[in-house]
Amino acid sequence: MEKNLRQLLAGLKYEVIQGSEDREIMGVAYDSRKVEENFLFVCIKGAVSDGHKYASVAAQKGACAIVAEDAVEVPSSVTVIRVENSRYALALISAEWFDHPAKKLTTIGITGTKGKTTTSYMIQSILNAAGHKCGLIGTIESITGKRVIPSENTTPESYLINEYFSEMVESGFDSVVMEVSSQALMLDRVAGIYFDFGIFTNIAPDHIGPNEHKSFEDYMECKKKLLRQCRIGIVNRDDRHYEQIVEGNTCEKLETYGFDSNASLRASNAMMLSKRGRLGIRYEASGIVNIPVEIDIPGKFSVYNSLAAIAVCHHFGVTPDAIMDALTHAKVKGRVEMVHVSDNFTVMIDYAHNAMALESLLSTLREYHPSRLICLFGCGGNRDPERRFSMGEVSGRMADLTIITSDNPRNEEPQAIIDNIVTGIRKTDGRYVTIIDRREAIAWAIHHGEPGDIIVLAGKGHEDYQIIKGKKYPMDERVIIREILDRDAETLKAGGEIRDREYTIHQG
Repeated sequence: MEKNLRQLLAGLKYEVIQGSEDREIMGVAYDSRKVEENFLFVCIKGAVSDGHKYASVAAQKGACAIVAEDAVEVPSSVTVIRVENSRYALALISAEWFDHPAKKLTTIGITGTKGKTTTSYMIQSILNAAGHKCGLIGTIESITGKRVIPSENTTPESYLINEYFSEMVESGFDSVVMEVSSQALMLDRVAGIYFDFGIFTNIAPDHIGPNEHKSFEDYMECKKKLLRQCRIGIVNRDDRHYEQIVEGNTCEKLETYGFDSNASLRASNAMMLSKRGRLGIRYEASGIVNIPVEIDIPGKFSVYNSLAAIAVCHHFGVTPDAIMDALTHAKVKGRVEMVHVSDNFTVMIDYAHNAMALESLLSTLREYHPSRLICLFGCGGNRDPERRFSMGEVSGRMADLTIITSDNPRNEEPQAIIDNIVTGIRKTDGRYVTIIDRREAIAWAIHHGEPGDIIVLAGKGHEDYQIIKGKKYPMDERVIIREILDRDAETLKAGGEIRDREYTIHQG
């Protein structure tokens, strides 16, 4: 691919500091390590490093043009373009480089504190089941039709977004659903994209601190940008900040969902479901779509996520029957993901890896009135010990039994992390057992499951690895469960007895 620099700069306000705009560009990069001959290098400022420091390196590697906010020292043969905001510039340049792929897709952006991932998978499931080809960009992965790329950020850098969109167009996709984080909106990763649909799930104090948002007000303002960057806005009417969320929106049309009688799409008669080792919820949807809904994902938040999905898919002309059928099969890896082990008790995997998420999860599961609520979790190494204390305290207070084990110990000793969690749980009167090996802990949990129990494996979610002493080891809890069940079946078939090591259950 080859494009003229002047063409790539179209739509930007810029100043030519040196050189000519009349240059043929063979590639665009924002990482100096990826620069090749006759590339355009865009200097962006990150939390860890500043691309301006690598302008000379990029020039040495063959960059013929540099886009920057600040002064850079490069040979006079290199064109230097100064812009006010190089991240914004990267977004518009990337869209031009890939021939504006967002305009060739129906784009659905989802923002909010919670629910983005589950809602995005629900939408993709419904649309694909109805005959559409829908791509996905989100916290877990990006699916382009050419590749499935594990995610590093909820929303990738603007160049990657446009690259992924381009691959979707080439693969014959007609639509894409993507999670849009507050950081992405703040850092112009989605600049230049005018979404066909913008969903705002909810908002609560989160992501406030160094390198994130200075205040809740700042967090809110960043999130609200999506409703000034979409054609149809779809907003949770029940959120207590609803009026503030929709204030200043520029949507051509604004729709709402929730239990509120004023919502465009309303839920009523919600009922918790528990059947053969599975949990779910059933409710009636009315308003712009009138259907009964049943989902094998527990909790009231599943009502909100599915309402948002229904509201969007309605605009695609998906029939009520197709929506109902797709939602009954909707499943999200690592988000209250049930793994069938027994008809007598429920086992699920969830990504809850901080106190707020764990408390929300356990309070949701309490609504199903389990015989016992058992929570298995660990905490990451080389992280703030306060998280361990608070997670231990939450589980000790809300679970009937806590199984404390390893997560990603990284460069810390697993036992030291477990000791921190125990410090937190001892602030409660909760019962707990410590099993340092996570595989062994999962086996123990399954073997000690009783009728009516809910066993939640928290913290790993969609992750399929464990980091120990700087090395990644394969660890997918779905695989582990399958291996445990297969091994148990072979043992019983051979006339043996399933035995676990004995562990002491302590009282906090």
